[in-house]
Amino acid sequence: MNKSTLKYLLFSAVITCFANTAKGQQAPNMSNISGNFEINSQYYIKDSLIDAPEVPEKVLSNGFMNLNFDYGNFKAGIRYESYLNVLQGFDPNYKGSGITYRYASFTNDGITITAGNFYDQFGSGLIFRSYEERALGVDNAMDGLHVRYTPIKGMTLKGFIAEQRNYFSKGPGIVRGFDGDLQLNDLLPGWEAKKLRIGLGGSFVSKYQKDDSPSRILPENVGAYAGRTTIAYGSVSFDAEYAYKINDPSIVNKFIYKNGEALLMNLSYAKKGMGAKVSAKRIDNMNYRSDRGATGNSLSINYLPAINKQLTYRLSTLYPFATQPNGEMGISGEFYYNFKSGTPLGGKYGTMISLSGSAISDIQRGPVSNDTLGYTSDFFSIGENRYYQDATVEINKKLSKKDKLILTYIYQVYDKDVIEGKIGEPQVTAHIGVIDYTHKFNSKHSVRTELQHLMTDEDKKNWAMALVEYSYAPHWTIAVFDEWNYGNKDEHHRFHYYNASLAYNKGATRISLAYARQRAGLLCVGGVCRFVPASNGFNVTITSRF
Repeated sequence: MNKSTLKYLLFSAVITCFANTAKGQQAPNMSNISGNFEINSQYYIKDSLIDAPEVPEKVLSNGFMNLNFDYGNFKAGIRYESYLNVLQGFDPNYKGSGITYRYASFTNDGITITAGNFYDQFGSGLIFRSYEERALGVDNAMDGLHVRYTPIKGMTLKGFIAEQRNYFSKGPGIVRGFDGDLQLNDLLPGWEAKKLRIGLGGSFVSKYQKDDSPSRILPENVGAYAGRTTIAYGSVSFDAEYAYKINDPSIVNKFIYKNGEALLMNLSYAKKGMGAKVSAKRIDNMNYRSDRGATGNSLSINYLPAINKQLTYRLSTLYPFATQPNGEMGISGEFYYNFKSGTPLGGKYGTMISLSGSAISDIQRGPVSNDTLGYTSDFFSIGENRYYQDATVEINKKLSKKDKLILTYIYQVYDKDVIEGKIGEPQVTAHIGVIDYTHKFNSKHSVRTELQHLMTDEDKKNWAMALVEYSYAPHWTIAVFDEWNYGNKDEHHRFHYYNASLAYNKGATRISLAYARQRAGLLCVGGVCRFVPASNGFNVTITSRF
């Protein structure tokens, strides 16, 4: 028995001991055991027409189970994961099975101490965010010690020292961090009832990695700091965060020694029936990882959020934006208004209209005498290259007690060269229209229909998509749809991408069966993406919680 296996067995034994103790208590409501389970398996069929490769195993599978135990101020948990072998589109380093997450924490007198794995975020994540996004294969869980302390109301202090998860092992770096948050209305006497609310925060994070380069002198300790504020008055709120990182040569930035910085600002207004938000962002050389040789979604210390609208309709996801850590500058805005029922535009049931748009470009770059610094960049100058642009108009209208209609128009400009790394590909300009109609027959039966169309002169030209989804509440959902690349300039590549699914829900359990012919492309969540290859086959997904 190796040391790793022994360690996990001992950890499991401690949890079991506490669980058995809790069962014998006179007040069983003080203890709780909870968890969740998921398995996603796919049978692959070779489809040379859409470049879906043959899979030797035929069946690939991703699965996990979480088990958490709470007893008073004590919490502990483990997660077991299994990839036999990992589904296509996920990093092949996810291979095998084992316990990948385990923790124990205790809270007393305002302080919480966690030993083992943990997730956390400082501010908006510009210099530190540890999180899991299973759809993207992202899990940069920390493994070490974490402390959270609230000495007085309105003040929160956090600190940690840890390594990062790297698939079934750990990255070579050590990450240290400290964060402080102050809510002035809770701290200052007489400010509790003030309409003006102010919050201040600051963070510092440092990563250590040994310099093992034979040809370069690389910094072993790379620090980053950030300051933030939140100001709210009535219906108006403003938040901003600025981050700065010392030179951090890596494979992602081609080993330049330029310092990095980032700025994120949001201004919003909201009242009943109306709201607006404007966001601005600037990123310059802010790739930050605990391993300077890591790429893709592995070992990222920070998170650089996207400010463009997160589009969800099927054809609108053909051209999603991926955050560019080496440099981007953008602005976005969103506005919605609810025309009340009884007004000319509201009709009998009211009408919601929303408008949104974003424009994201490269930063301005100038030459430097010392090539190791990479480039110079004026903070307020916008680069010439437009990476992404979109504009969306959505009308959400309830036609009757049984009928609801959503009409959407989306305009997109997309740089495949930069976002997908496809050098020489033309910039894509796309127009997308969506009709989303739902009819409820009664409280149990409903049908939803989607008709979508994408028009572009570049890439694979025009697409059409049709979906019908029938729901029998609360248990059954059946859906079929077809994406058709009818406008492809090569008539032999005007493929249909069929999908049919059946889902059954009972309580906290969901079982889904599907057949899908999947087109290749990017899957993005909040500006973080993974490439999904073309595939053909059957899928089974089971999720449950307890």
